[in-house]
Order: sequence, then structure tokens, then C-alpha cells
Amino acid sequence: MKHVVSVSIGSSSRDTHQAVKILGEDVFIERRGTDGDLSAAAAMIRNLDGRVDAIGLGGIDLYLYAGKRRYVFRDALRLASQASKTPIVCGAGLKNTLERSIVEQLDAVIGWQGKRVLMVSALDRFGMAEALIAADAKVLYGDVIFALGLPIAIYKLSTLQNLARALLPVLTQLPFKWLYPTGTKQEQQKRPEHNRFYDWADVIAGDWHFINKYAPKRLDDKIILTNTTTSVDVEALREMGAKSVITTTPRFRGRSLATNLLEAAFVAISGKFPLSTDDYRELVRQAELNPTVLELKAIKAQ
Repeated sequence: MKHVVSVSIGSSSRDTHQAVKILGEDVFIERRGTDGDLSAAAAMIRNLDGRVDAIGLGGIDLYLYAGKRRYVFRDALRLASQASKTPIVCGAGLKNTLERSIVEQLDAVIGWQGKRVLMVSALDRFGMAEALIAADAKVLYGDVIFALGLPIAIYKLSTLQNLARALLPVLTQLPFKWLYPTGTKQEQQKRPEHNRFYDWADVIAGDWHFINKYAPKRLDDKIILTNTTTSVDVEALREMGAKSVITTTPRFRGRSLATNLLEAAFVAISGKFPLSTDDYRELVRQAELNPTVLELKAIKAQ
């Protein structure tokens, strides 16, 4: 049985371990959080190196895309360098392939044309961002709002790209925790001044921790497009009045897999590293991955 571990700088309260079947193979998956402690994450990666089939970086991006340019986070690169034998991935390969296809598949369910979509962070999900534009959705890119704390709404992807080219060479050298909620900060809410951006949208899309951290108390009739949600998260969204939650990765035992963990499983099963874009597309096709749509109004509290 293949064994893959997501080493996350997120909260350890979200940890899990279970055996699942992916691409017809049994895989033992684990998620281990370090509550924002990068030193503990580095030590964990060193301990796992050579002992598991693949490692995922959770709660942190190894790099961001702006168009065809890629910018590497210094903190994430330091973590990745702790593994010399075991392949280590961050989920970017699946975000660029699987999430594109998921947006296309969802057109029959949502009808993207004219839909108002708040994408809380587009630079870490550039494939999804481009697919939404291709589907004629009206997108508000929240990277500056949520990562930098500036209430500046961006509605053009080209504007976001230009800002990214100017800012990312500097921002990626800063401590990652300055830009993204880590550890217990993932569970702290809220910023009421951001409510108007949520209120504007029909669909809230992107990273779950950004969505959750800044969401208002009510999300009545909103569609949530995300991943890495637990049964507790789903119940919270139901209580907030959301219409549905759609996850881009499969759900096992009530929780959807993080892209980094699913990508690590693909690497372990294929025996190939790194995987090309075509490799990811073929593995997604073979795995017959489809979005999971949970109609929250029909879900009763457990």
C-alpha cells in the first residue's frame, strides 16, 4: 500500500489518517498539522523523507502563477528542501489541471455566464481563474483584499497579473504567515469590512481558509466552490445559510482531500516525479474525478 503524508502548517485539529482507493489502488493518506510552526514542519519532513512514497506541503504554496510566470515562496522552498529522497508537491499541478476541468464541468450545474464570483485568491488557483473567465463569469479577484488587507476590488485578470509581476518578487520573500492564515489563525474570524464583497457574489470560490476566515455570519443562498472541507465545515456552511458547497477533490469519510495530498497520491501511484501537465490531465481522466456537489439545504445536522 502506498503511503502519502500532507505536512501542513495549518491547525492540527484538522488532522486525519485513513486508507482510501485512488486509481484502483489502496493508499494510506495522512494529514499532519503543525499549528503554524515551520520549524516543526521542517523536522517532520526530514523524518518522513525516504520513509513514505510522497509528501504534500499543506497550508502553504510552493509557488504562485501570474500568467506564465512562476514565483517561488522562500518559506515553502526551505520546507521542500528538507526532503532529498521522497518527492514533495504542493498541489499546484492539480490546481492548474483538475480545477480547470471542474469549472468546465460545472457550467451545466451553475451556468457561469454572468454569474458574480468572488475568488478570494486567484494567484494560487490560476487555472480556476482562467477557466472562470473563459466561461464568461464576472469575477472579483480578492488577492489584494484578503492577502494584503487592502479593500481594493479587482475585476480584470490582466490587472491582477500586472500587480503580481510588480509585487510577487518581494512578497514571496516575506514570511508566509504575513500573507495567509496559518495554524490557529485559520480558525479566527472575521473582518466585517469585507462583508460587502461576499454580499456582492453569487459564488464564493477558492481557498477554504480564506473563505472561512473572512466570511460574514450569513451566506444565504451562496454557492461555495472550494476544497479541503471537513464535515464540521459543511455543517457550519449549512448553518450560515449557504445554498451548496462544491468541492473539486473527492470526499472520503466526510472530508474532501487537499490538492497537495491528492497530488502526492498521484505521484506515489504513478511512480513518476515530476509529473507534466499532460500527466496530470491523464491521471485526472483515469481517476474519473468529478466535482462533489452537496446541497446544504437538504443536509440535516448530525
